[in-house]
Amino acid sequence: MNTMDTAQLIALAGALGWASGIRLYLVVLLTGLAGFMGWIQLPQGLHLLAHPVVLGASGFMVFVEFFADKIPGLDSLWDVVHTMIRIPAGAALAAGVFGADSGLMALVAALMGGTLAATSHAAKATARAAINTSPEPFSNVGASLLEDGLVPAGLWLALAYPLVFVVVLVLAVIFSVWLIRTCWRFLRQLFTRMARIFSGKPDTGPSPAFTLKSPFSKKND
Repeated sequence: MNTMDTAQLIALAGALGWASGIRLYLVVLLTGLAGFMGWIQLPQGLHLLAHPVVLGASGFMVFVEFFADKIPGLDSLWDVVHTMIRIPAGAALAAGVFGADSGLMALVAALMGGTLAATSHAAKATARAAINTSPEPFSNVGASLLEDGLVPAGLWLALAYPLVFVVVLVLAVIFSVWLIRTCWRFLRQLFTRMARIFSGKPDTGPSPAFTLKSPFSKKND
């Protein structure tokens, strides 16, 4: 059983917070399994995740979320419901890395974990809402499968190469902020246009600067 050093603990706290905003139940299941199987020595504050009851409950929720997250419309509803779950859970998991042995570090980790969870959750929710404006379901499934893979990859990288993970995490946060702003502008314009149509006002059409593909395409000179 491998004991984690300080760099791994810090990286793990960041990974748990960030990944909780995307796939909370998968984070709990994978972390608990790693401790239960003896692959890593979980910090004292995370020992509960390796309990068979927690593993069973998180495994069931992973199964439910796997399918719910791939159905257009239902995925966004799922995100809305979990807004008040993923963020505090991300903060709690990050704080659990340091536990009661270091109150200051646990507080800092909780703030970091909650912020990272909020950022990744907002990026996921706004991006999936934008994707849902497309009538075909394949983009939803593709985005969901990508998220399924990002979580275990992020947790593994945090433990195997903590310093590399920190750099990747910083880049991921920057990208998330850009994605949130871009998708939100697109959705706001879309909602404004829909409100104009349903109110009976003349529809002037979409702005030339923002079409359906514009959040992810380059501007023309």
